[in-house]
Amino acid sequence: MNNFKKIGVSALAGSLAVCSANAADVSVTGSLAVTYTNQDTTEVTGNPLGMDNEFNMNISGEMDNGYAVSYMMNMGEQAGGMDSAKLSVDMGDLGKIAFDQGSGSGLANYDDMTPKANEEVWDGLDTSASGLVGTLGSSGRIQYVKSVGGMTIDAAYGVGSATNNADGATSGSGEGGGYSVGLVVSGDTLGVDGLTIGGGYGETEAGAGVDDNEDTAIFATYAMGSVSVGFQRNEITGGAAGATEQEADIYSIAFNVNENFAISYGEKNTEFSSTTAATVEEEVDGVGVSFTMGSMKIAGNRNEGKKLGGVATAEDVDTEIKLSFAF
Repeated sequence: MNNFKKIGVSALAGSLAVCSANAADVSVTGSLAVTYTNQDTTEVTGNPLGMDNEFNMNISGEMDNGYAVSYMMNMGEQAGGMDSAKLSVDMGDLGKIAFDQGSGSGLANYDDMTPKANEEVWDGLDTSASGLVGTLGSSGRIQYVKSVGGMTIDAAYGVGSATNNADGATSGSGEGGGYSVGLVVSGDTLGVDGLTIGGGYGETEAGAGVDDNEDTAIFATYAMGSVSVGFQRNEITGGAAGATEQEADIYSIAFNVNENFAISYGEKNTEFSSTTAATVEEEVDGVGVSFTMGSMKIAGNRNEGKKLGGVATAEDVDTEIKLSFAF
């Protein structure tokens, strides 16, 4: 995206003035979109046309010791409220540490790494989060990122629920806190061009007398010319005795027809199992397309799901077309 506004100021914002800064750069980027969305297979009252807005404000500067400080705030949807934010300190060879308010950290960044032309195959469906790792979430979390050669580690740590972190007015008992770690290794390190592998693990405190929630993920993607393929296995366990465990397999293939047009197809099959109920497999598939011309993009998805959330009779369909302009 092109910078909408860039100015120099003498110091970081007041909230960043813990230590001195030489200068700060401010930039605003974003996109405006008109959308068409048709959900479910039954007739409902409503208007399928809407508008989707997204704005990102970025502030960055350098401290006297050479560390770089940056702040990102995302404002989305028509209401214009803050969706997410992140305050980061880049310590050079020591890595980057950040306080994250929902922009993505730890295993939450790797819930579905399979290639796609637009949105994921589960986007817009009821219970779309089934089989996706990242139970810890990324709101109110401390993140640490370090890259060495072609390997990147992304770790997140939280001391309590993501809902108890606004300004100290509320506090929690530690339930909902925990940690997660994601690891990605590029093909350059492995000696195989186009290959990327990775995975991760996380634990989330579930409460007294209940097993912690555990998330595990492994994935691999391979790009050869204009074609990319990917596979991911996610597992979610833990909770009270007899709690439902989830095991998801995600596949996809994406094809760049040319530098402007791309198409993809994917599937996500999630097995819901427990000691107190019969095993049910959720079946999700979808196709996505995108066409880009300068700052304009036309993209769409049609996703379908059956046995959603492990309920044999639950079905949903989501069709979405979006015309967006980036700046």
